[in-house]
Amino acid sequence: MEQVQILGYDGIDELDAIAPFEILAAAGFAVELVTLNQTPSIRTSHGMSIQPDGVLGSAPELLVVPGGPWGSMAPAGAWAEVQRGILPAEIAARHAAGSVIAGVCTGVMLLAAGGLLRGRAAVTHRSALQELRESGAEVHEDARVVDLGDVLTAGGVTSGLDLALHIVARERGEEHAAAGAQRIEYEPRGPVLDMSGRA
Repeated sequence: MEQVQILGYDGIDELDAIAPFEILAAAGFAVELVTLNQTPSIRTSHGMSIQPDGVLGSAPELLVVPGGPWGSMAPAGAWAEVQRGILPAEIAARHAAGSVIAGVCTGVMLLAAGGLLRGRAAVTHRSALQELRESGAEVHEDARVVDLGDVLTAGGVTSGLDLALHIVARERGEEHAAAGAQRIEYEPRGPVLDMSGRA
């Protein structure tokens, strides 16, 4: 796995997107922040303006889906995108095309809305755990990261750090993940529930 696209949309949490971007790019992955449609910029949940690199591909090797406001039912963010239904369907289409999908924080709820987590293990931010259960997922609220192989989920805003370091470990090796954690002076948090069946 070399190609990573991080899906941007209005209202994303900055750390959900930027933490995985930095860790994965530093580990040698080709990382882009993309949007569904061409747009000059997106506005994050705390007011940052970000210029995307391009548009979402038809089947990126890894698609990372950041979260954003949930409990507040804000007009921009993860909750709003679940209500619109467009991004969940597009994410599901990439999964069907062979992309590995990774959800960060409430970005997991877009995966759930796309039907990717029905009857499957998952975690998300504590503010959305009940809705995740109601979607049909098997919720592991004590897990930091859940890896099913084709789908990964991570709970909480800073879990994007642990998700990205886990991806580095599974694709590049534990020593590369350890070096990445040391570089940013971060002590990885767990537990990671690895149900991928990978050696």
